[in-house]
Amino acid sequence: MLLHSGHETLLYHGSYCEVRVPSISKCASYKDFGKGFYLTTSKEQAEKFIGTALKKAKSQGAISAEQDWGVVSTYRFIPTENLTQYAFADADAEWLHCVVAHRKEGSFPEVIQEMRKYDIVSGKIADDATNFTIVAYLAGAYGSLGSQEADLLCISRLLPERLKDQFCFRTENAISCLTFVESEKIWKK
Repeated sequence: MLLHSGHETLLYHGSYCEVRVPSISKCASYKDFGKGFYLTTSKEQAEKFIGTALKKAKSQGAISAEQDWGVVSTYRFIPTENLTQYAFADADAEWLHCVVAHRKEGSFPEVIQEMRKYDIVSGKIADDATNFTIVAYLAGAYGSLGSQEADLLCISRLLPERLKDQFCFRTENAISCLTFVESEKIWKK
């Protein structure tokens, strides 16, 4: 899904804390579309990500082990004409190779090179429910990495029609088009 110039869209980010001013330098590498600030059009998806964010922050000692809440930060996004975007229309072999390329160094170097051209990359999210399938693909459980057989088998197990969207804001140029709107504390049990 491309975000069109001049068209306002609300986007959501789930985390263990409020994020008023996103910073690429604080973003982790080895995510689906590479290093960047990840957002979604689905507030529900952002809320679901809080559980993962809490686990990571606790394991890294960034927050107290007792913290049982996270935050969904909401942004208004109005893209400018000079933003470069790439949108994966579906969870297909091209999308799979991009996700794998960013998770396993050296697996699809040409994909990494191609994605460097874009300020924003968007497509389906490979969430925790799909992670097992992608790990099995990386391990060669479905066949040779990048083979048509392995790609088709992996994609069929991902149930791509159920996957939500995600937008990876990869550059400061993209981040500058975001305006913080509000945040909401979400309690996790």
